[in-house]
Amino acid sequence: MKSLSIALILLLGLFGAYAFFAEKAPASPDKMSGSLYYHPAVYKTKGKASLAEPLRQEVAQAFIPEELTFAGERIPLEDYEVYERLDRELISISYRHSHTARILKLANRWFPTIEPILEAHGVPDDFKYLAVAESGLENVISPKNARGFWQFLKETGRSHGLEIGSDIDERYHVEKSTEAAAKYLKNAYGKLNSWTTAAGGYNMGVKGISNQMERQQQGNYFDLYLNSETSRYVFRILAYKLLLSNPEKYGFQLQETDLYPPIPHTRLEVSSISDIADFAHEHGTTYKHLKLLNQWLIGTSLKARKGKKYTIKIPK
Repeated sequence: MKSLSIALILLLGLFGAYAFFAEKAPASPDKMSGSLYYHPAVYKTKGKASLAEPLRQEVAQAFIPEELTFAGERIPLEDYEVYERLDRELISISYRHSHTARILKLANRWFPTIEPILEAHGVPDDFKYLAVAESGLENVISPKNARGFWQFLKETGRSHGLEIGSDIDERYHVEKSTEAAAKYLKNAYGKLNSWTTAAGGYNMGVKGISNQMERQQQGNYFDLYLNSETSRYVFRILAYKLLLSNPEKYGFQLQETDLYPPIPHTRLEVSSISDIADFAHEHGTTYKHLKLLNQWLIGTSLKARKGKKYTIKIPK
């Protein structure tokens, strides 16, 4: 009887040791994921993420006025589909905070350059917002290889007077590309007899939107059934017009000192530059700052061209 009790105690001891070491032992290879051990109950229900409380944020309806015009032409907001297209773009840019805040800052720098050029060519001031919709007022490159503030393709740019070569790409020249865009828009207006439709034609092409007007027997951009990109395009411009004209109404509380000022500079006329880095140092600036002010200089030099001179901006 005594020996039986001892055997039972030993057996219980062995079972307890097995349970202890089994708990401490690593999982078998089939229960491992990468370099981490597999644990059956990963998600706990006591963490903050599981609390039945709403995410603390404020989302409000973006303001849409009762009446709205573009380039002096009335927008038919009583049409539910027109209203909802504008609403969509306002929601998009109002809550895309970082991108829109940067545009507000850049507009302070570049609108004073763009506005007088549009005016000189007889193009309504509202078209400055087209440049915002196209590029965010930066010299960007699209997936289709359109470039600059106004997003010109190479052949379209050349046909409107922009020089594009191995060392120069005037699609990146803010003043000259704005002049080219103004010429395009003035020509589009002459063919379409509507500034709003001309804006749509800037995206789709004058021929493309003319074909749609003929096919659908409509003479107004807002009555056309268009592809998604062109359908949204004019409304993106309108949304930027509303927001940039009154940013506080859409929740952007930037002070005047937060905005980017125009970059002080002088101008120098040249026929060629053998080395842009040397040229920059000779004029008391750096290669970086000279290139930032003259992004149309895409090479490290500027070749001489018979009978041509170029204006270079020199940072002060």
